[in-house]
Amino acid sequence: MTSVDTSSFDIAIVGGGPVGLALACMLIKRGVAADRIAFIDGKTTATASQDPRSVALSWGSRELLKQINAWSVNATAITQIHVTRRSRFGRTLIDCNEHQLPALGYVCRYGDLVRALSAELGATGVIQYRPRLVTHAAQNDTHVNVTLSDHQHIRASLVVQAEGGVFGTQTSKDIHRDYLQTAIVANVSSDSVVPGRAFERFTEEGPLALLPDGDRYSLVWCVRPKHGEALLAMSDTDFLRALQHAFGNRVGTFTQISQRHSYPLGLNAHQTNSQRMVVIGNAAQTLHPVAGQGLNLGLRDAAVLADVLAQSPTPEGIHQFIQKRRGDRDLTVRLTDLMARIFASSEDHSLPQSLLGLSLGMIDLLPPARRALSEQMMFGWRS
Repeated sequence: MTSVDTSSFDIAIVGGGPVGLALACMLIKRGVAADRIAFIDGKTTATASQDPRSVALSWGSRELLKQINAWSVNATAITQIHVTRRSRFGRTLIDCNEHQLPALGYVCRYGDLVRALSAELGATGVIQYRPRLVTHAAQNDTHVNVTLSDHQHIRASLVVQAEGGVFGTQTSKDIHRDYLQTAIVANVSSDSVVPGRAFERFTEEGPLALLPDGDRYSLVWCVRPKHGEALLAMSDTDFLRALQHAFGNRVGTFTQISQRHSYPLGLNAHQTNSQRMVVIGNAAQTLHPVAGQGLNLGLRDAAVLADVLAQSPTPEGIHQFIQKRRGDRDLTVRLTDLMARIFASSEDHSLPQSLLGLSLGMIDLLPPARRALSEQMMFGWRS
């Protein structure tokens, strides 16, 4: 790792996940000098690359990663997304052929994505401070003074906070939500895998997603907290039986489940931008995993911020970024929040749940509506 005595930069990026890494690579691609960027993260590259979680990347995200030579990951293509409502009317099927694309998106390991991005960043010469934490940041009219956990100090004209976290339960000042769910995540095998097809099934408690992951599926099952505790306590046999009851037989019989983990779910969409500090990715908006939009929204944040800061690494550039991202961010946050909240807070079989089921049926019957929804998921809102 590179160390310098007097550390002064144009841009300091805090957070070594895919969004922070992608931003650093995008800035270099757009002509920002490597020695003007500082990259700070609390984990070593080796540790971050071991993360086994699965993530869903849209086609648009894949294109952004290709632009920075970081699409060297082992990934499973999603060619169809089948959306249904359990035991009720309402379904739609989104197919990549409607968009003349080879895939709607991809499923890959979080650690593999971090490894690919880290390799690309390592070749740029950007100075990396890791494993280091930021213990204090103080801004003034001209720069931000950053103190690291080893007591080293750096100075940056602008600081980008890209350090996200697991799903939180905070409410925002601009979008108030108080629902709470638990996500049960695992890898599951079945005896009749449908190649390339992802499933999003709305149950009475929330969405249940199966994402194609090689010859098995990545499971994200959103339920109310007490039910989540019960599911975690079950034997594998009982859990698979409960999953079969909730999902049905569209992929045959579930045969095997990996170790299960749970995460609390909520919405944190409160941005803490200031004159010389800007937040992106999960640091700016931690979303419910319905439709898998969190990472994709963050990568779109990174792309727009890189465009702006490459031209204007100033407080005015931060203001431009906030204005440019408002439409896509607000629409994505509100759509995912609405779908999650209907099932987290509404009574089973309530009118809001029925209306969502009806909307799924209408989307399937109206190709323009189906295309609009899928393009929002793949590319975000574009003015």
